[in-house]
Amino acid sequence: MNEKKIKDIIDDALEEDLGFGDITTDHVIKEDEGSTGVIRAKEEGVAAGLPISEKVFERLDPEIKFEHLKEDGESINPGEEMARISGKTKPILKGERVALNFLQRLSGIATKARRYVEKADSDVKIVDTRKTTPNLRILEKYAVRVGGASNHRMGLSHSVLIKDNHIRSAGSIQEAVKRVKGNVPFTTKIEVEVESIEEAETAVNAGADIVMLDNMSLDQMKEAVEKIGDNVELEASGGIELEDIEAVADTGVDIISVGALTHHIEALDISLDLMN
Repeated sequence: MNEKKIKDIIDDALEEDLGFGDITTDHVIKEDEGSTGVIRAKEEGVAAGLPISEKVFERLDPEIKFEHLKEDGESINPGEEMARISGKTKPILKGERVALNFLQRLSGIATKARRYVEKADSDVKIVDTRKTTPNLRILEKYAVRVGGASNHRMGLSHSVLIKDNHIRSAGSIQEAVKRVKGNVPFTTKIEVEVESIEEAETAVNAGADIVMLDNMSLDQMKEAVEKIGDNVELEASGGIELEDIEAVADTGVDIISVGALTHHIEALDISLDLMN
């Protein structure tokens, strides 16, 4: 991951929470007071974000010791210790909420990604989308990978995806693809979003490398696989939930994109408790 970007994200989060200081901790806790704290899972899931949490405390006090008892990607159970923190009490308390916010959200994403991958139970690639929290995309897509799924494009500059509004503006799928092909390197894959089998066939004939089957029925997906699956990669997309994933995978598509991996997330319940 981009270390400078991560540092900026953490600094912004700390500034948001601390503002001009922690008026409770600054008055209750003595400067030289030390503590040991335990980060503990309170429900089952997949750990993600422990190195980010560690960096939060390091930004507040480089002398804080952060001991990893779990690693990102490992399964966690209720009551299990994920990390131990020791050092001055003030920075531990000041960083607690920010560190837990990152850890809880990223673990929630990794947990959800793992469930989708396990439910698919096939070689189909489960990928995320750009439906991420503003300014947190690099972390949320990292959590998706930790959970065993894959990333779609990181941003608009990373790959070509011709969607319905592009097609409408260009006048046709053929024209939209033609305009792109004339301006991007030949090594760049071109993906086209379609809403019917006819549009899918048009996209293939126009030179698309990947065809996104947007909100199609299972029968339409199967038909697309039969008709054009040997010529391009096929991606299923559009409101696909966990209960749908196995049936969609069985259609034979190559990729399933799931906005819910980062868009509809329940943070995993994780706590930090001081032992002394």
